[in-house]
Amino acid sequence: MSQEVANLEPKSLWKNFADLNAVPRPSKKEERVIAFMKEFGENLGLETKVDEVGNVLISKPATAGLEDRQKVALQAHLDMVHQKNSDTDFDFDTEGIKMYVDGDWVKAKGTTLGADNGIGVATMMAILESDDIAHPALECLFTIDEETGMTGAFGLKPGFLSADILLNLDTEDDDELTIGCAGGVNVNATGKYQQEESSIPEVSLQIELSGLNGGHSGMDIHKGYGNANKLNNRLLSAAMEEGDIRIVEIDGGGLRNAIPRESKVIFYCAAPEKDAIIKAIEAEFDKIKAEYALTDPKMKLTWNLIERAGSAASVEFSKKFITAIYAVLSGVYRMSPSLENTVQSSNNLSQIILKDGEFNCLCLTRSSVESEKAEVVKSLEAAFSIIGAEVSTDGDYPGWTPATDSEILKLMEALYREKFKSEPRVMAGHGGLECGIIGSNYPDLDMVSFGPNIRGAHSPDECCQISSVQKYWDYLLDALKRIPKK
Repeated sequence: MSQEVANLEPKSLWKNFADLNAVPRPSKKEERVIAFMKEFGENLGLETKVDEVGNVLISKPATAGLEDRQKVALQAHLDMVHQKNSDTDFDFDTEGIKMYVDGDWVKAKGTTLGADNGIGVATMMAILESDDIAHPALECLFTIDEETGMTGAFGLKPGFLSADILLNLDTEDDDELTIGCAGGVNVNATGKYQQEESSIPEVSLQIELSGLNGGHSGMDIHKGYGNANKLNNRLLSAAMEEGDIRIVEIDGGGLRNAIPRESKVIFYCAAPEKDAIIKAIEAEFDKIKAEYALTDPKMKLTWNLIERAGSAASVEFSKKFITAIYAVLSGVYRMSPSLENTVQSSNNLSQIILKDGEFNCLCLTRSSVESEKAEVVKSLEAAFSIIGAEVSTDGDYPGWTPATDSEILKLMEALYREKFKSEPRVMAGHGGLECGIIGSNYPDLDMVSFGPNIRGAHSPDECCQISSVQKYWDYLLDALKRIPKK
């Protein structure tokens, strides 16, 4: 446990966050954290259930005087995005997150922090173990695999919950009340290519782009952060203009919901053209560096001559691959015409792997309009057809349609004005929330999402503001006292 973090206020929340962060909890590998939560609930003597997919539900009766109020479900997801800097030695499967306090922020040493959505989980744990927090009857729902498939929300069956109101604790700005979100779909482009040897003297070059800001592929997609896959492709194109190159290997990006921060490419070029190609790459990087000076100031290019790395793609296929990646949208497709400053549709080219005659490109397409989501997928299919890729989709999940007449929204808006003397921002976010999926099985649930300030989610720059957590905590506890009667 990080004692420095555990001693922050409110202590009950931060202590539980530190305990939670000691448990490895990658998406799709949540066995340990499911067992951790089950033991936590049972040790409190509270009704604790685990459903078929691994969602944990811990129920707590109302405190004295609030037995006549509507039942509330508090909800957060157990898994976290695992990203680290390339120079950080860390094993997410065995190690707990190493945290520290930096002024008003809690950060992690070279990795994601897990505040998304660990702060929500720790909040619920603190309320469950408290004997002096006033609240109505509670169902605390801890879902699994939110980050890579929404498996927990999809697997949540009718009848598991009995609440009237759901408070989702997965929003990342403390002045926002989220009442809607985009849906999403995974897009996969796979294929094979012929490798060939060359009869001319060649050299092997490795170029690596690193130090980009990265970020959440939903909440940060409109901020103009560089995508390492797209930008390294631009460097390859500059190289191709100076001479024929043959791609040996590409390894860029990673998780679908994280904007890629790093990309590495190995290619062959004719030995006499090496100097001109290196000069072209460096000149193009200087342009990129200037263009992204504000959003990605730590961006870095390194290149090395390496030993011959094996067979490579043909010059012709290498050209086609570069062209295809140029054509793949990565960023905002359309802003919402009805909600100010809200992204309606986007795509993140999250990963490119090319090696040994096979390639795999992964995308996450998001939209709050189903027909437009399908259009973005079609545009990706068209781009990937340049290299004869087989394009498939999976993990399709619905958006959450805003309900502006929501009773819990009205309560939360009024309470925010009273406590903070300002207007909350009522938003439909572009990041994926589980509320839309949960609402499909529980259509009568009145839902709203909120949370503290979290920055840099899905990247090693992730941090959570201490003062904002205090604000959010007080706001939630007051809201629980004001839940309307049945």
